[in-house]
Amino acid sequence: MTPITEVEGRRLPLSNLEKVLYPATGFTKGELLHYYATAADALLPHLRNRPISFLRFPDGPDGQHFFAKNVPPGAPEWVRTAEVPRSDGVSRQVLVQDLASLMWAANLVTEFHTPQWQADAPAQADRLVLDLDPGAPADVVQCCEVALWLRERLAADGLDAFAKTSGSKGLHLLVPLVPVPSEQASAYAKELAQEAEREVPGLVVHRMARSLRPGKVFVDHSQNSAAKTTAAPYTLRARAEPTVSAPVTWDEVEACRDSHDALELVFLADSIAPRLQRYGDLLAPLNDAERAGRLPS
Repeated sequence: MTPITEVEGRRLPLSNLEKVLYPATGFTKGELLHYYATAADALLPHLRNRPISFLRFPDGPDGQHFFAKNVPPGAPEWVRTAEVPRSDGVSRQVLVQDLASLMWAANLVTEFHTPQWQADAPAQADRLVLDLDPGAPADVVQCCEVALWLRERLAADGLDAFAKTSGSKGLHLLVPLVPVPSEQASAYAKELAQEAEREVPGLVVHRMARSLRPGKVFVDHSQNSAAKTTAAPYTLRARAEPTVSAPVTWDEVEACRDSHDALELVFLADSIAPRLQRYGDLLAPLNDAERAGRLPS
């Protein structure tokens, strides 16, 4: 019999709790649900009012992955949704507004991805994102060097940058913005990436072509497009181990650059609760309107 639990007055069936999702560590679906429940207070503000795209991996990272934007079949009627404009019309996507909807979505075994805008202001970016993706043999150490350069460059424009691991190989830089059309945020991000390529020669590339990327850091500016999404803070990733897209301090970024030890910026699910106790949510300023900066004209 599928166990039923109650979350904030909502009855939820939770399936296959003993199923091992990450064979490398024995991490089970029950542990995944426990992780999302314990990280919820930090995670939910970064999901709330943003249409969710799901990267589902119900059989673990070695099984089938599929990306879903539309409301999944069988979604409870109490799960809130929003209309989202697309080039081919209007679709409807899930809004994860509370713990009950978070746990329902987590039971699907998913990564959470969000756009840089909110549901009540489509294509009005209130965040800027720069995805730093290393091409082997470069790794997150080189990403840290680029991130520190970008932080200073953004500060010169009066913008605060915050960092998190991608949960995969690289880093994400996030900047809270006074809302602007996504096209403007995209154009500014592309200019930054191009400038980084000029100013940090031999280390940065701003174009996606695989042939250009070995040994360099691709500064992916494209995720500022209104149609694109980025892995949310605190989401688990479909990797060999239960890695998390974890916020990090700038001291940690500097330490990783100086130590040349990429493992310093790998965080698994069981490391997040202690980090939240120590630091709180390092990305809380993203949701503080007083910290939002204006893009230069």
